[in-house]
Amino acid sequence: MNKRFIIMLSIALLLAFLAAWIANRWIQGKAQPDQAMSVVVAAVEIPFGVKLEESQVKVISWQGNSAPQGAYSSKEQVVNKVTMNKFYPDEIITEKRVSEYLGGSTLSALISKEYRAISVRVDDVVGVAGFILPGNRVDILATKKDRSANQANTRTLLQNIKVLAVDQEASQEKEKPAIVRAVTLELKPEQAEVIVQAMQEGTIQLTLRNPLDNEVQEAPVKVAAAQPTPQPQPQKQRVKKRLKKRTLKVIPW
Repeated sequence: MNKRFIIMLSIALLLAFLAAWIANRWIQGKAQPDQAMSVVVAAVEIPFGVKLEESQVKVISWQGNSAPQGAYSSKEQVVNKVTMNKFYPDEIITEKRVSEYLGGSTLSALISKEYRAISVRVDDVVGVAGFILPGNRVDILATKKDRSANQANTRTLLQNIKVLAVDQEASQEKEKPAIVRAVTLELKPEQAEVIVQAMQEGTIQLTLRNPLDNEVQEAPVKVAAAQPTPQPQPQKQRVKKRLKKRTLKVIPW
């Protein structure tokens, strides 16, 4: 055999073996499944504002590392937490959509940090004909009457305030308007003081905001009620004093 032919054959066999080995490794890598992780999801439809129970959640295997940030891996991590949104079956439960429950009513777990909940009495007018529902945003108008001047001043007191509950219902499932007696609002402590003072001085009115409208005016415009046209005061008639003419009589002596 030619020595040169033997060398070329050896190189060809070596390259073929190397190509077969690389292809085999690539196929084995594709055949191996991605590392799975455990994720907690809703087992049934879970309403807003309820305390999670073990029967309402389940653990599934999630392929790869594509699970949402803040997902839980065991039931024990979510049981007794309060839902801040509605969950549908097989929907992943994340940290931002539940809240810690430390006792008391479930509504207390829905209040944001450094905020307070305060209820205000409403009627079919103040409550925007019953169209205000939990989760809506409202502006609060205050009207103060000046009885001495027979006029009223109205101004925007607070803006973009979150509604936590309507009457004793914190669920967002309602779609039809209903006449209510009280609305619970989420306020900062200083805002709560302002609204309590406004209720003592006069009346308040709620205005419903568009969910996409988050604009807050720094200096709300004060709207003054139309002042009554001043009536002309009756002019005091001057009493003219008539001067009596004095006559001098000459008496003859």
